[in-house]
Amino acid sequence: MTDPLTIAGRTFESRLILGTGGAASHTDIAESITASGTELVTVALRRVNPEAEGTVLDLLEKLGVDILPNTAGCFTAEQAVRTARLAREAFETNWIKLEVIGDENSLLPDQVELLEAAETLIGEGFVVLPYTNDDPILARHLEEAGCAAIMPLAAPIGTGLGVRNPHNLAMICDQARVPVICDAGIGTASDASQAMELGCDAIMLATAVTRAEKPALMAHAMKLAVEAGHAARNAGRIPRRHLAHASTTFEGMAEL
Repeated sequence: MTDPLTIAGRTFESRLILGTGGAASHTDIAESITASGTELVTVALRRVNPEAEGTVLDLLEKLGVDILPNTAGCFTAEQAVRTARLAREAFETNWIKLEVIGDENSLLPDQVELLEAAETLIGEGFVVLPYTNDDPILARHLEEAGCAAIMPLAAPIGTGLGVRNPHNLAMICDQARVPVICDAGIGTASDASQAMELGCDAIMLATAVTRAEKPALMAHAMKLAVEAGHAARNAGRIPRRHLAHASTTFEGMAEL
């Protein structure tokens, strides 16, 4: 029932992307990835040594999922660009999830630094997927700069608050000509489904799964929620009404 997701010419059957940050063990990561059905997993460069054995990279290779390096922890465009270059060498991929954080408290994206880093990396041949706020104007600028997808937040990283500004998220989805991947703030399955119903093409999450009481079970729930939300969006919801609207007409009722 689901159509594939295409980003920069690559096709994915799953519309769910998982992060590995915060996982308690490799066993949790493996079970969650399997339960989610994801084909793409993000990895922060500083968390792994590509040369070491028994790392999360070995696990991801064994599971047959693709790696999407990210620039988590970078606060400036310069830091993010340098990290992306290192990731390209380490992981042998020009795909990068671009994160440029404004401060440690909010972990919200720094819009100025983000756009500068995106323009630089695209100029160097990277396939850039930027984590951004829910500003439709910035999303448009990132798309015009050549980003392969737009990744607006639902809420600040790790908060689990769900979609805080559905109107803005819907506006980003409506105007975008590249895939929109809701990233950060998802707390539970209904949040993921809502974001998909608003028009997002995919969901990226980590904390909601890695720090759930039962990570694999939550990963499975997220898989179903993403599929359900995508199907509901394509099916077309009924309009919201202020007054009741009978599903069965009164015509032909018996005279009582």
